Formats: sequence, structure tokens, C-alpha cells
Amino acid sequence: MSGTVESTNLKRAEELKTAANEAFKANKFSQAIELYSEAIEHNGSNAVYWANRAFAHTKLEEYGSAISDATNAIELDPRYSKGYYRRGIAHLAMGKFKEALKDFQQLKRLCPNDPDASRKLKECEKAVQKIKFEEAISVQDSERRSVADTIDYKCIEVDSQYTGARIEGDAVTLNFVKHMMEDFKKQKCIHKRYAYQIVLQARELLKALPSLVDVAVPDGHHFTICGDVHGQYYDLLNIFELNGLPSEENPYLFNGDFVDRGSFSVEVILTLFAFKCLYPNAMYLARGNHESRGMNKIYGFEGEVRSKLSDIFVELFAEVFCYLPLAHVINGKVFVVHGGLFSTDGVKLDEIRSIDRFREPPEEGLMCEILWSDPQPQPGRGPSKRGVGLSFGADVTKRFLEDNSLSLVVRSHEVKDEGYEIDHDGKLITVFSAPNYCDQMGNKGAYIRLTAPELKPDIKTFAAVPHPDVKPMAYANNFMRMFQ
Repeated sequence: MSGTVESTNLKRAEELKTAANEAFKANKFSQAIELYSEAIEHNGSNAVYWANRAFAHTKLEEYGSAISDATNAIELDPRYSKGYYRRGIAHLAMGKFKEALKDFQQLKRLCPNDPDASRKLKECEKAVQKIKFEEAISVQDSERRSVADTIDYKCIEVDSQYTGARIEGDAVTLNFVKHMMEDFKKQKCIHKRYAYQIVLQARELLKALPSLVDVAVPDGHHFTICGDVHGQYYDLLNIFELNGLPSEENPYLFNGDFVDRGSFSVEVILTLFAFKCLYPNAMYLARGNHESRGMNKIYGFEGEVRSKLSDIFVELFAEVFCYLPLAHVINGKVFVVHGGLFSTDGVKLDEIRSIDRFREPPEEGLMCEILWSDPQPQPGRGPSKRGVGLSFGADVTKRFLEDNSLSLVVRSHEVKDEGYEIDHDGKLITVFSAPNYCDQMGNKGAYIRLTAPELKPDIKTFAAVPHPDVKPMAYANNFMRMFQ
């Protein structure tokens, strides 16, 4: 009898794996994970199921879960090459190059005649060598000289042949921003003098802000919150088409992850910074986990900046990203943060205000958790599926809101099929504004409009719009493009 039950379980597991594979091919990665999980429940000793689920986790940027699953696959079958391959990918995606190198070395040992394994090992070796060199010549943030202090944009001549958008004098104007946006739409660059001016002026405005910014929305007025844009410039233009350009009467908060992955990140960040210069009290910008050196090296922004602007701009953006505030509170009621909440109870808003944010994100602590954490359906706290930060339940959200006399958490950080998701008994909303993320996820984008005094969320969704034939991650390092 037990043999019959076991045979039935094995058969059902294979059926579930086949269904999961079909969901994966259709880019329905969450569904694929659920189906692989059911297959594992029926037969947890099959390394293929674990490795396949690891790959699906990778597609959702859940690299911590991917590493765990791939490790299980390897423990079940130490000679299963895809286990090492998929763990190596996840390690690479997290910037853990040395761990990735070990996995690809083992992959090469198992598949000595596989040219693809050889190529991936070679690219990984090059990446590790580059990182070692950069670490050797790097200086601590506290010792790093401000690159902004070395730039005088007024001394940069603008050639008479230049026909693009121009800033006359010291002030960014609406006419300039509109002209610049049209130039970007046609894949034209603005002159470096004006790019420097925008970033340097935005730097001064951001630097003067606290780590937590209080936003006041008068009764009868509205306020729009957008989630991740990730270099999808043409979708950003669509948001402005649907909801209006930023202005004193139409203020926006963009909640982090402006850059990386999408290959129009320079256009996105210069547009957002230009509106910050134009309307300092109507364009709010929060830091996301991708506004950091480590992420920008891996996911394309650094390469794009070098290609479209210059090496100096790489340093300048890295510096200015450290000035971005970490959180916003709207009318003392709505807490807006890129990632999520904290590993301990009792965190007060004043503690967030006092965070020293002028640095690269640390690997633990309040600043790390603000940028990286995610909600979970079960109560309490758990390990992060990303491998950084943590997961937190509805009870954690409820206590944080009560402790700070707040009513709602709005966060971003995660792609959602509908562009948003409401969790934790309606007390937490995720908003994500990059539709058809990375040209493959098929998701909608969304933004949230709040009107004072009720501040009831009015969620608007939208589909992706066409963009020029430049693929996501076009400017990323070779070793990352190989795994897309």
C-alpha cells in the first residue's frame, strides 16, 4: 500500500512540475513558485524541483530564497550542475562575487566541456578581479572628497552648434524641462553643462532635508505617490500624461528605485531632479535600495552614465544618492518608505529622522531595513526572501502605526501584477510604477492619489507604453546580461 501512495505522490509531483514549468515560460513566476512548492510537498527529494523554484525566485529578485533552494538542490544531488548554476546567478545578483565564483568553478568541474559553463566562469572571474581592484583603490565614505566641490558648471562652454534644451541663467524653468523631456523622448542628450547644473542644484536641495521629511497637504488638495520606475522613461512620461506634470498644484513623491534595469535611467533621474529644482516643495524623492553604488555597478546605471555622460557623473550621482531622504510622512498619517519596517518594535519617527543617511546603505540596521524589507502574510517577522533586510507581518505593521499615531504604510520595492497590492488588513499598500517590468513581467503599473483631509488612497493603474528598441540591462556588465 505504501508503495502505491509513494507512486501516486511521485506522479502528482511530476504533473505539478510540468504545470510549474508552463507557468514559468509564461512569465507567471509567482504561480510557478506555488506549483513547484506543491511538487516539493509531494516529493521533496528531487533536486530538479528545488533548482527550478530557485530560478523562479531569481526572476522575482528573491535572491535569498533562490540561494536557499539551490543549496537544497545541491545537498540532494552534489553533482547536479544546475544547482550550482542557479545559486551562482543568485550570488551574482546580490553582488556576492566570491561566492558566485566558487559555484561557477564547481559548475566547470562538473561540465568541463560545456562552452557555456566556461564562458560564465570567465566572466565571473573578470568581475571578481575588477571588484578586488576597486576595493584596493577605494576610500571610506568618510574620507571621500566631494566630487561636487570640484565641478564648476558655469565654466563649461556650450557649443553654438548645440540645438538642445538650454538653461538661461541659474534657474531651471518649466520651458527648459519640457524641451529636455522632448529631447530625451527622441533619444537626444542634453549638454553636460546643464546635466551638471541640474544634479548639483538637486544635490543642495536634498542635502538640506532631514532623513524623514514631513509633507503637508492642504485640505481639498491632492498628492500623488509613485513607486519604482527603474529607468523606464517612456512609462514615466505616460504617468505625467495620465496624471499631469508635477507642479505646485500637482505634487508628487517618487518612492525610490528611479534607476537600474531599465536602459533609460539617465533620462529618468535627470527629469526627476529637474522637477526637484523647479518645484522643491512639489517634487519629493525617496531613496531606494537601487540608489547605491553596489546596485548601480551590477544593474546598469553605472554603465549607462559612463556611456551617456562621463565617469565624473558616476561619482556625482553616487554622492547625491546618499543625500536622498529615507522616508516621508504625509499630514502626520501616512508613512511612505521604499522597503518596509523594522526588526524591532518601538521604532519612533524621531529615530528615523536622526539616521545618518549620508553614506552607502549598510547591511543591517534601520537604514538597511527601510530600503530592503518586505511584508509577509503570516504574523511576526521572518528572514528576507531577498537575503537582505527582513519580512514582517500585519501585527508588526499595526504596532508601528499605533506607536507613531499613523494610519497607513505605503511602500514600493516589489513588482505586483496589478501594479499595487493591499496587505495587512488594509494598513499597508505596495505601489510599483514600472509596468511590464524589464520587458517581461507583464504587470501593470500604478500610482496612488491621496486627497486631504481624508487621505483615502485612490489607486490608478496603467499599462506599459512602447519604447525604443533598447533592451533592459543594455548597459549592465556582461556577466549580468548573460543571465537575463
